[in-house]
Amino acid sequence: MHTLFLAPTGFGGGLNSVSLGLIRALEQSGLKVGFFKPISQPFPVDQGRERSCLLVERTLNKTAPEPIALEQLERQMASGDLDLTLEDVVSRFEQAAAGMDVVIVEGMVPTRETDYTARINAQLAKSLDAEVILIAAQGSDSLKQMAERIEIQAQLFGGAKDAKMLGVILNKVHSEDGLPAFIERLKAQLPLLGSNDFQLLGVIPLADELNALRTSDIAELLAAKVLNVGDAEQRRVHQIILSARTVPNTVALLQSGVLVVTPGDRDDIILAASLASLNGVKLAGLLLTGDYAPDPRILELCKAALDSGLPVLSVATGSYDTATNLFALNRETPSDDIERATRVTDFIARHLQADVLQARLSLPRGEIRLSPPAFRYQLVKRAQDADKRIVLPEGSEPRTIRAAAICQERGIARCVLLARPEEVRAVAKSQGINLPAGLEILDPDSIRARYVPAMVEMRKSKGLTPEMADEQLRDTVVLGTMMLALDEVDGLVSGAIHTTANTIRPALQLIKTAPGYNLVSSVFFMLLPEQVLVYGDCAVNPNPNATELAEIALQSAESAVALGVQPRVAMISYSTGDSGSGAEVDKVREATRIARERAPELPIDGPLQYDAASVLSVGKSKAPNSPVAGQATVFIFPDLNTGNTTYKAVQRSASVISVGPMLQGLAKPVNDLSRGALVDDIVFTIALTALQAASLEAQKAKEKGELIEA
Repeated sequence: MHTLFLAPTGFGGGLNSVSLGLIRALEQSGLKVGFFKPISQPFPVDQGRERSCLLVERTLNKTAPEPIALEQLERQMASGDLDLTLEDVVSRFEQAAAGMDVVIVEGMVPTRETDYTARINAQLAKSLDAEVILIAAQGSDSLKQMAERIEIQAQLFGGAKDAKMLGVILNKVHSEDGLPAFIERLKAQLPLLGSNDFQLLGVIPLADELNALRTSDIAELLAAKVLNVGDAEQRRVHQIILSARTVPNTVALLQSGVLVVTPGDRDDIILAASLASLNGVKLAGLLLTGDYAPDPRILELCKAALDSGLPVLSVATGSYDTATNLFALNRETPSDDIERATRVTDFIARHLQADVLQARLSLPRGEIRLSPPAFRYQLVKRAQDADKRIVLPEGSEPRTIRAAAICQERGIARCVLLARPEEVRAVAKSQGINLPAGLEILDPDSIRARYVPAMVEMRKSKGLTPEMADEQLRDTVVLGTMMLALDEVDGLVSGAIHTTANTIRPALQLIKTAPGYNLVSSVFFMLLPEQVLVYGDCAVNPNPNATELAEIALQSAESAVALGVQPRVAMISYSTGDSGSGAEVDKVREATRIARERAPELPIDGPLQYDAASVLSVGKSKAPNSPVAGQATVFIFPDLNTGNTTYKAVQRSASVISVGPMLQGLAKPVNDLSRGALVDDIVFTIALTALQAASLEAQKAKEKGELIEA
C-alpha cells in the first residue's frame, strides 16, 4: 500500500481540486484509493465538517476520517506536544488506509495566519512514511520564482533526489504560446524536472470557467440581501461588470453569466437587465449597491423577468467597495457545489500523468475487479478509440443536444442530431450550450425522401407503399433506424422523449436480431462501490421461457466481455442448486443447461439465490463446487418483475449508479434511454452504443477471417 502526500508550494494552488482529480485518475487506472486530510483548515464561512472531506465524500462517494481540529494542533504545538498530534494522525490514517491500494493525504495550505504549515507538512509526511508530490501554481510569480519555490519545498522533504520525492503537479497554468513551450521554459529554470528523480506528474491549464461561483455563493460571501432568489443556485458568475454607462452602451455587455453591479437607484439598468432576461439572456444576476432599495413600481414592471429566474441581490456598500470585495472573494469550490467539483475533478484527472504514477506505484495485482471509475474511464476511452457515428433521433431535445455536444467535444462519438438546425441552435442558445464544430445536424425534412425506396424494398413483403413509407419516416426514430440499416451510422440512441416500444419496434422491423439470436433483451451495468456487475434482463422481456432465458444469459455475457467485465454468470432463482422445486426453479435450471450446451467454456451456474451468487461465504456454504457462487459478475433474473425490482432496489437503497439499459441481441446497436435520463446517462449510453458497434465490427471481422481460413 502506498501513501501519496500532496504538499502545496504556496498560496492558491487548488490543493483540494488536485486531490479530487488525482483520486479520480488513479481509480481510472484500477486502483482502490482512499483519502485523508490530517488537519482541518476551515474557511471563515464554513460550517460543520471540513470542506475537503465533504467534497471528496459528495463528489467521489468516499468517506474519510475526521481531521484533527486546527485549534488542537496549535494548542499541542504551543505546549510542545506535537508528538501527540502526530500519533493521532497515524491512528486516523489507519482508518483511511484499510483495504486501499493508495491513500491520498492532503497537506496543510499556507495562509497569512499560519506560517508553520510547511514544517508541519514535512512532519506529517515523515510520520506516515509517505511519498511526496508537490502542488505548485505560478500565480503572480515569474517562472524563476516558481522554480525556486518548488526547490525550497522539495528540500523540506529531503530534496528533489530523495527516493520519496516523486515530483510536482503544476496547476492553473496559463501560457500564451502553449503548454509545451511553458514546460520547456520551466525546465530551463528547474533542470531536475522531468528526470527519473523528480518527475512532472501533471500540467493543468487555467480554466476560468471552472472557477465560476454560483450567484448564491456570491450572496453568501458578501452577506447580501436577496431581493429575488430566482435561479441563484444554478446560475454562475463568469464575468462581473460595474455598470456606470448609459443603457445603449451597456446593452452589449448583457450576456449570459454576467453579474451586473449597479446602484440600486439605476432604474434604467434594472429595466435593461430585465429585458435582456426576458429575451433569453441568462444573466448571473443583478447586484444593487449603495443600500438603495429599488422603486417598487420598477420591480413590479420587471416581475416577469424576476419570475423567469433573474436573481437580484442588494448590498450596503458603494459600487467601488463592492467591486473590490467581489474581486477579493475566495473562489474555492464550496462544499455543496457538486456540479462544479465534478467538472473540476474530471478536468484535472485528464491532465495528470496517471500512467507514470501507476508505474511508480507498481502494485502487485491479481485479477482486476473493474471498479466503477475504471469502468467509466475505460468506457469513454474505448469509445473514443472506436470513433463511431451515432444518430440521435431526438435531436432538438435539450438533454440530448447537451450530451451530443459533450460527446463531440470529448471525441466519444461523432453524433448526428436529427432536427431542424434552427431549432437546435435556438435550444442551445437558451440552454447555454456551445455547439462544437463538427457536430452534425440533419434536417429530417430534407433527407426523408431518399430513404423511401430502400424502406419500401425492405418491407415489401408487408405491403409497404411509398406513401406509407414516407409517412412512417416522419418519425425520426424510424428515419434514424433506416440510416443505421443502410450503414450510414454505426448506432442509434433514443428514448429521452419516446417509449421503449417506439425505439425497439423500428429496429425489429428494419434491423432484425443478430445471427443466432431470436430476441432482444437488455442489461444494466451496476456500478457498485467495489466493482461493476451486469444485470439482465431488467427492461424488455416480461416472462422469458427457458430457451429465451438461456439466450439472455449468453447475450449478457457477451455484453460483459465487450465492456471489460469478466463474465461469471449466475442464473438467479429463489432456491440454490437442488434445494427447491417448482415451475420457476425448473425454468432456471433448464435455462442453465441450455446455456452451458451453447457455451461450454462460459462459467455459468444456476439456480442460485442472490446471496449465494454474490457473497463468497454464502456461496461456499450453499454451492461449494460452483465456479460462480460467491463471485458472480453477471446476474440473470428469471423474469422482468424480479429483474426490474432488484435493479431499482439496489440502485436506490445503496445509492448505486446504473448505466443502461443497453439493448442486446440486435444485428446493429440500438439503445433506449429512460425518459428521466440525465445528461451523463445519455453520454454513457452513446459511449456504450459506440463500443457495441466496435465489438460487432470486430466479431464480424473475426468470423470473416475464420471463414477465409477454413
